[in-house]
Amino acid sequence: MNYEEWEDSVSAEITNDSLWKIEAYRLGLFAAAVGWHDATKLMQDKRTLGLSDQFYRSLGSLSANLAESYSRGTGRDRARFYEYVLGSARESRERAGA
Repeated sequence: MNYEEWEDSVSAEITNDSLWKIEAYRLGLFAAAVGWHDATKLMQDKRTLGLSDQFYRSLGSLSANLAESYSRGTGRDRARFYEYVLGSARESRERAGA
């Protein structure tokens, strides 16, 4: 599945939300969708079971933390959640390369 195919499959409940306008949010959701297939493969081997769980949780936290930052009232609060997103992105990248 490529990005355009995925984007066409997203429900109106999500695409009608103002968060959808934020490209990083859309990319976070897409990363979680694509990563699910990788996590499923990792779950098939006992040696990588824990890795698959951590990998998928870090991918899922990308869009979740962006969504939470969107509702914060101050720039300082938003910046803190952006730091969480950056940390999750780096963690996902490292887990994927393991």
